[in-house]
Amino acid sequence: MSRLPVRGLSGRFQSRSHQRGVALAVALILLVVVTLVGLAAVSGTIMQQKMSANFYDRQVAFQSTEAAMRQAALAVQAATGAAPAGFFDCSSGSGNVCQSNPFTDSNVPSSNIFTVANSAYKAGNMAASEPQYIVQYMGNFPTPVPPVKQTSHTSYGGSSIKPTADFYRITARSGDPAVIGGRANVMLQSVFRN
Repeated sequence: MSRLPVRGLSGRFQSRSHQRGVALAVALILLVVVTLVGLAAVSGTIMQQKMSANFYDRQVAFQSTEAAMRQAALAVQAATGAAPAGFFDCSSGSGNVCQSNPFTDSNVPSSNIFTVANSAYKAGNMAASEPQYIVQYMGNFPTPVPPVKQTSHTSYGGSSIKPTADFYRITARSGDPAVIGGRANVMLQSVFRN
């Protein structure tokens, strides 16, 4: 019987045994890269969801603050007298100072902080709190006259005495920060002439 040459066969098998699993290493590297790309996409999606939720929360807070501004303007229009009850008098003769943020002013009594009633504005479940406002009576001042271009040198209107009006500063916020917590808080101010 004749034998087959082992040398040729062993050379062929030997070349297969020298492979080091490069295909497996490349597949694992590609798997890691695809996993990292997927994690980055998931992270980006989560960040976008958080941003849109914060934007929505800010818009709800802004709408609540606008409602408080409207309610305060209605209260000023309905008020009688120079410094009506419930408004913080910080006119020049009152001895009080009008702080830029009356919510943090310790001289403003808590009875001057109004929470908008549910009958006037329902904030809904998405709002963090009911909106609030403070009205400060600034005083009685001459009303500004808008500049008008005169076509002649003749003065019209007669009297040089300017009419006066009561001025109020309305400060509104979307809710009490102690109640809101980490939610969006919007504060608006406006000067109102009655």
